[in-house]
Amino acid sequence: MTPRAADRARYDRATAHLDAPVAIVDLEAFDANADDLVRRAGGKPIRVASKSVRCRALLERVLAREGFAGIMSFTLDESLWLARAGFEDVLLAYPSADRTAFGELATDPKLAAAVTVMVDDPAQLDLIDAARAGGGEEIRVCLELDTSLRLLGGRVRVGALRSPLREPAQLAELARSVARRPGFRLVGIMAYEGHVAGVGDSVAGRPLRSRAIRLMQSAARKELESRRAAVVRAVRAVAPDLEFVNGGGTGSVQHTAAEDAVTEIAAGSGLYVPRLFDNYTSFTGRPAALFAQPVVRRPGVGVVTVLGGGYPASGAAGPDRLPVPYLPEGLRYDPQEGPGEVQTPLLGSPADDLLIGDKVWFRHAKAGELCERFDSLQLIEGDRITATVPTYRGEGRTFL
Repeated sequence: MTPRAADRARYDRATAHLDAPVAIVDLEAFDANADDLVRRAGGKPIRVASKSVRCRALLERVLAREGFAGIMSFTLDESLWLARAGFEDVLLAYPSADRTAFGELATDPKLAAAVTVMVDDPAQLDLIDAARAGGGEEIRVCLELDTSLRLLGGRVRVGALRSPLREPAQLAELARSVARRPGFRLVGIMAYEGHVAGVGDSVAGRPLRSRAIRLMQSAARKELESRRAAVVRAVRAVAPDLEFVNGGGTGSVQHTAAEDAVTEIAAGSGLYVPRLFDNYTSFTGRPAALFAQPVVRRPGVGVVTVLGGGYPASGAAGPDRLPVPYLPEGLRYDPQEGPGEVQTPLLGSPADDLLIGDKVWFRHAKAGELCERFDSLQLIEGDRITATVPTYRGEGRTFL
């Protein structure tokens, strides 16, 4: 029996009493992935990206482990919810225009002490001030650095369209704006190098493309290391008590951790290891989060149909954004249909061994987005479910 076949047998036994659709997290794999992230971080703390987990129980589990500290959240409403739940260090990774939530933040000492907001434009400070509703609490602020790689005099750009702040002087100027402004305190810098951390460098069947990605990422790391260090020096000249410099992502943990200017690493997807993280040479994780759909039809030889399954991930549309049939091994989508809203045909010889009601296990393309489809996760140890925990959705929270 192959390791994957053994996992399928375990998951089927553990969930035999449950009807699909069902979502699971294999805790042995989850914990092993957490240990690997800590190893690669080389002693620097890892701030957990909540968007990649979207389950409070699992956030608590990983933050109880040595090597993890703090949360990187994705909306201000989520940040306040987590802070009210007892999480004491929440960094909002994206600017917000949630005036109601800013009003709450500015009037609550506990929330103001726990939550740090992201800015990259003085207009965002204006919005926060206008939303204070009389609240006088000091707002903790983090500046975001644009990490994109610019080539050919800036005519070619590689990296996500995020912050407009690129050069040390730009960040230092905004740091001075924060320092001059009553009611704000600059505490951090964040720089997410998504073109390194979030792009696999070993694309199956594409050796030339894979080599090009590796060359790009090597150049990007060198350029960013130098520029990030200069940015940190410039900002610290304005705010010497800067608390943290956050960088990285699951795919670049060990490279970013090696930079002297970086004090902490962000990671989250590496806990679940979705399919987008199969194409990396820098690390190998264990798939920990899966979902199962039930077989509901057998249209013919070599074909079964499962209920639903059309759960595409965010990002530029393409086959890599689709869930992948994982267990049993050897199933594939019908290219004429793909994964459907209410039914999904699957092709391959393993289909002939599947009966009505059997489970087919899938891996999502991305990590936490799976939790937007399920209200609970079954936590599996060995071949037993040891806990059932709510996702954000299961707690009635859909932040985006």
